[in-house]
Amino acid sequence: MPDNAVTSVSRASTRRRLLCAVAVSGTAALLLTACGAPGSNAPAKVAADTLAAKPSKPVTLNVLDVAGNLKLTQPIIDAFKAKYPEYVSNITTTTGTAPEVAPKVKAQQQAGNVQIQLVLTGTDGLSAGIENDLWYDLKPYYHSFFPGLMSNYQAPAASMAALAQDKGIELVWYPSGPLLEYDPAKVTNVPTTPGALLEWAKAHPGKFQYPQPRNSGPGRTFLMGLPYLLGDSDPADPVNGWSKTWAYLAELNKYVDGYPSKTSAIMTNLAQGTANLIPTTTGWYINPRAMGTVPQSMKVAKFDNFTWVSDAQFGVIPKGVSDDQLIATMKLLEFILTPEQQAVTYDQGYFYPGPAVKDVPLSKAPDSSRQAIQKFGEPALDDWIANNPIKNSLPATAQVTAFDLWDKKIGSTK
Repeated sequence: MPDNAVTSVSRASTRRRLLCAVAVSGTAALLLTACGAPGSNAPAKVAADTLAAKPSKPVTLNVLDVAGNLKLTQPIIDAFKAKYPEYVSNITTTTGTAPEVAPKVKAQQQAGNVQIQLVLTGTDGLSAGIENDLWYDLKPYYHSFFPGLMSNYQAPAASMAALAQDKGIELVWYPSGPLLEYDPAKVTNVPTTPGALLEWAKAHPGKFQYPQPRNSGPGRTFLMGLPYLLGDSDPADPVNGWSKTWAYLAELNKYVDGYPSKTSAIMTNLAQGTANLIPTTTGWYINPRAMGTVPQSMKVAKFDNFTWVSDAQFGVIPKGVSDDQLIATMKLLEFILTPEQQAVTYDQGYFYPGPAVKDVPLSKAPDSSRQAIQKFGEPALDDWIANNPIKNSLPATAQVTAFDLWDKKIGSTK
């Protein structure tokens, strides 16, 4: 059967993308039968072999960002639109929060009207989508669109990429934290252990804040970093291995007034003096100071003998998009991973360092990025990254469990 005939059969199945290949005895033909829920995935070989290299016509892509990723990738998306008019006629972008992405996408899929072609998400939205089986399995398309994907990543980025379970493409990576950011005019004895942090919070009630882990990089990094700092029995098991962490957070909770729903809120509170000490990450330390939302005078510190909990942001494609949209979206993701475009992700330090792929040093970044990081960065960061162990964030199921437990044990009390 010629390729265009197979493509025609695939498209005639509309959104029912799961095709079953049945060998016909004595012939080389394949009987392609639609056999799955709308929006489900096609088997690897059939999907990869039948999907065209380009869309039949330029498409509009609607991108939902629930991770702040557009700060890093908006210039790349604009460059893609200009370079590949045969793939896209327009790209629209909207923003939202990680907790709302799974219900929104699921509702569109159940209605048979998927209007979002790409979600830019952290591990929170990625995990929720994996739990609800919302994202396409992209492994069948690696050979065509992402050759050498895993070998092109930096080693710690490749480790984080595995958390996507082939349901997303890692776009940027950073070691994250947990670090502490503070106002040196108000915090003269900076805590360097969890115990010292607890004593500081007790002596200064309401002046230590951290955001809800479900919707914040610094919040979830602080949550996932504590089991290492406290010597819990299993940092990968929030149910059975975090007894010290949950006890610690319950005690700390006595001296915390509330938990903002966004990272930006604690940055505002730090700038205004409502908070004097907060958990932070490399990027959340550099970028708000570079952007002027936090005074440049704020300082950063690390815990003694700490372990980095790395973080990443991903592009995921909701099940149910058309073939043409799927092709264009994967081409966009492929473009974002090119070294030239990865250098753009240094940005103003928002996800420092930022690039997920190998051989993209800061020297290749735009002048504005280099200048911002030189002025607002912390020279010790690179040394801290090089000389402290780096562990992955929790995998999808465990991460969702950790957020649920935090909501129940800690967040619900305020």
